Amino acid sequence: MNAAKRLEIFRRLHEDNPDPKTELAYASPFELLIAVILSAQATDVSVNKATARLYPVANTPQAILDLGVEGLSEYIKTIGLYNSKAKNVIETCRLLLERHGGEVPQTREELEALPGVGRKTANVVLNTAFRQLAMAVDTHIFRVSNRTNLAPGKNVVEVELKLLKVVPKAYLLDAHHWLILHGRYVCQARKPRCGSCRIEDLCEYKAKTSDD
Repeated sequence: MNAAKRLEIFRRLHEDNPDPKTELAYASPFELLIAVILSAQATDVSVNKATARLYPVANTPQAILDLGVEGLSEYIKTIGLYNSKAKNVIETCRLLLERHGGEVPQTREELEALPGVGRKTANVVLNTAFRQLAMAVDTHIFRVSNRTNLAPGKNVVEVELKLLKVVPKAYLLDAHHWLILHGRYVCQARKPRCGSCRIEDLCEYKAKTSDD
């Protein structure tokens, strides 16, 4: 895909949604970090339902640590893999207090040293909470990047690095949100909704669907 097409893709995505946001509900970097940890292999909707109950009771590292694994599990048991997630969150809260004064660190290395925080989670927090240039590639973004030929790659890291290189600089900070929303609602896994896609004429996918 050439640079002119890429520029027009993001121009249109920006035009339709000038201020894109994550669909995870949060009111602080810490709340976002915990929500992203909980969102692994779970929907944002299911995470928001759980945190809507949890955060009014405990929304700081100390408060969640005080709940303990069992206490936290009661709030998040509707989310998949909640047992392992509860253990990771409790340990993350302990480390935030011990190493970072209860604050969420602002570097990838420090974030990835926390239990349950991988490269994608770190990138989401860096980009969304701290507005750093980071590209969190999930299954939606991986699919859209490959299917459209925007930034094809064999794995998520390859796609991430390519996106950072080819997305026009003016749009890079919000590109993660535009691409994830496009993959979630338009360029869906089972059957892309090409008939109602704003960038269909720019997309290089060979097997486009005729209806939406």
